[in-house]
Amino acid sequence: MISLTINGVEHALDVDPTTPLLWVLRDALNMTGTKFGCGKALCGACTVHVDGAALRSCALPVAAAVGRKITTIEAIGKTAVGKAVQEAWLALDVPQCGYCQSGQIMSAAALLSQTKRPTDAQIDAAMSGNICRCGIYSRIRAAIHHAAASEELRS
Repeated sequence: MISLTINGVEHALDVDPTTPLLWVLRDALNMTGTKFGCGKALCGACTVHVDGAALRSCALPVAAAVGRKITTIEAIGKTAVGKAVQEAWLALDVPQCGYCQSGQIMSAAALLSQTKRPTDAQIDAAMSGNICRCGIYSRIRAAIHHAAASEELRS
């Protein structure tokens, strides 16, 4: 039995400890906001927060997440940073097809949790592991700046 704390809720799961966290989230817990992209931690679609750090859940064995605080896209809006990022995404109409956006938002929220006023270079570095087939990188960067300047994050 594996015990995980996801979005503040404790889950006891009968899963193989080598199962990637992504599949536990999607298949065992029906949390489908975290997406499968490449399965090799290269595209960022499966990004979640583990103890506040943006990690690729497709390459993280569930056993490595035991005892750690996991946050998914389903709960990111409950934090001030996550809410600011989601509001910026809506205000600037960031998504095009939308498939990569949960991973983009999770990476952006992790960045803004560590760096309140990131430069373009810091944004590019933090977001470099997230691929967008639609190529909306300039809108993503603008939304991160917008979120950083939001009332919620100014204090």
